[in-house]
Amino acid sequence: MAGLTATGAMLYRAAPRFWNQYFREWNRPIEDPPHRPDPLAWPDHGLHVAWLGHATCLLKIEGFTILTDPVFSERAGLNVGPVTLGIKRLVAPALPLRELPEPDLILLSHAHMDHFDIPSLRRLENRGTPVVTAWETSDLLRPGRYRFVREMRWGDRFQVGPAAIRAFEVNHWGARMRTDTYRGYNGYLIEAAGYRVMFGGDTADTDLFRRIRSRRSIDLAIMPIGAYNPWIHYHCTPEQAWRMGNEAGAELFVPVHHQTFRLSNEPVEEPIRRFYEAAGAEAERIAIAGIGQEYHL
Repeated sequence: MAGLTATGAMLYRAAPRFWNQYFREWNRPIEDPPHRPDPLAWPDHGLHVAWLGHATCLLKIEGFTILTDPVFSERAGLNVGPVTLGIKRLVAPALPLRELPEPDLILLSHAHMDHFDIPSLRRLENRGTPVVTAWETSDLLRPGRYRFVREMRWGDRFQVGPAAIRAFEVNHWGARMRTDTYRGYNGYLIEAAGYRVMFGGDTADTDLFRRIRSRRSIDLAIMPIGAYNPWIHYHCTPEQAWRMGNEAGAELFVPVHHQTFRLSNEPVEEPIRRFYEAAGAEAERIAIAGIGQEYHL
């Protein structure tokens, strides 16, 4: 018992802010999502998207379904057996995993625990489902339990069914445990059936999105807008996200990475308010603003 007490004291001294938040959140209930999508009703033609929470989106492009950065656990953090030591959700996923249509592709931007959730990925294991992920991250998965796992570096292109996937550089980092700095991190451009979708993953301010722009516009840009205070060197502000999406040539936006976890100091509702302010007279280009909302093009 004395040994456990000493270990606990050592862990607390190592990260008091984390542990204070962990225990403060212990009895806090997780709110129900404000909206609930119905992807089983989506037709097999057109472009459809639902925001399930944080950076998890379900896309359907001409019948081909893509799931981005699936995080369905109550907490995002370090998995120790059946326990996850991490931050607690504010809002439950808009759909529980058991009601999710089987994705044709899982797309992972990087290995951070709020984007690369091991318990969720274990539950999604299926020998019919492929995974595309950043370089040097497949060791965190059990590749033999998926159809295949493909790592991608910046500039790589890969075809999965009807979807052409291109990985591009963003301004972030990929280490999961501080020391594994060799891990990669990507944004992705998805092209399928004449549609173009950009998944920005996680990024701070950068001019790299200008490189994605071409004569063909991007129909939908999934861009992160939260966790910038005080982490401005790792996460963009809503204004920067709006500008970067426009620099890439986006027509419509799905702002993500807000309202789901308390990762930083800004008020929970501030990112989406500032994103609408940045859009100004073009606010109709924001396709989704709340967890569980869906959009059809």
